[in-house]
Amino acid sequence: MTRIRGVRILQARCCGARYSAPNFLSMNFSASARWTDGWREDSLMPNDEGLRRCDCGRFILMRDLRQVDVADESELPNIQYAYLSGDLLPECIAAAEGIQVELAARLQYWRELNHPYRAAYREHRDAEEAATRAAWEVANLDLRTRWDKFLRRKAPSYSRPPDSPLTVPLFEPSEEQLQNMGHLVQLLARAKRSGRVVDPYMLVELHREQGQFGDARCVLQASEVDQSDRITHLFIQLIREEQPAPMRVRG
Repeated sequence: MTRIRGVRILQARCCGARYSAPNFLSMNFSASARWTDGWREDSLMPNDEGLRRCDCGRFILMRDLRQVDVADESELPNIQYAYLSGDLLPECIAAAEGIQVELAARLQYWRELNHPYRAAYREHRDAEEAATRAAWEVANLDLRTRWDKFLRRKAPSYSRPPDSPLTVPLFEPSEEQLQNMGHLVQLLARAKRSGRVVDPYMLVELHREQGQFGDARCVLQASEVDQSDRITHLFIQLIREEQPAPMRVRG
């Protein structure tokens, strides 16, 4: 459950500009579906990496803003929902001041560039499911007699046959995607060497989407993830099958 009480007053370190943001007491991170690259569908919380553009033009991170006060309300610009649009991410990457801003921008850009595939994935899965259901309905016609209906005997109820196909469209990352993912792997390696905690699934997914299945396997084997976790099993399966496509985990 997301709960908010008043606002926080935040100050940018670059120029001193002030903003407001909701004072979250708790956050709900539920979503209708999650993807292997970390994207969440219909999420109550933003998917972005906290990138914002300050009034002075610099690209900044929400976590770098300094809290100077708390109030019941404020007329200051609300920076919480001033998300950076996808078309600004290349500019942000080029102008990034420091590894953290570049890392955030490239992570956001990675998911942004995967969106066209998500649309193709949904279209493909919907079409395949429609064909599966149509075939099932032909094989399971409602043959109830009037007497059966009088006795309230139920019509056949569709459930997806366990042996029905479940395929995904071909994933062919562009040169721009490959370059961005390559830079991301390097940035995450630098962050890890500096002591920052790096999500191992993120590295596994970046290697996998580049077709680097051996590297993905090594990262997974060297990490401390729960080997019995269903997400770990999913990545093991995708690596074994040499499947590079971003996958919808559930939903």
